[in-house]
Amino acid sequence: MKNKNTGMIATIAAVVLCGCPGLFMCIFGAVAAAGIMPYTTEVNGVSNSGTMPAGAGIAMLCFSLILIIIPIAVGFFTMRKKPEAAATNEPLPPAS
Repeated sequence: MKNKNTGMIATIAAVVLCGCPGLFMCIFGAVAAAGIMPYTTEVNGVSNSGTMPAGAGIAMLCFSLILIIIPIAVGFFTMRKKPEAAATNEPLPPAS
């Protein structure tokens, strides 16, 4: 991007929209993968309780890592300094 302000706004938006939910999901997924995430449901007077399966926690961990990588990639690609084209004073070769 030519404008650094636009890159900074894109990076902040990516952190707020992807990074923060990714961190929270990472914590939630780690607790679920450890097997200590209890739940209790009640449908039509019938209650049930248990723990979340570890596979669901591992899936949340994988998805959260993707969400955490997105702001890092956005920041890298928008804030990096691109190489400038080398300007030479040599004459161009004749067209054939």
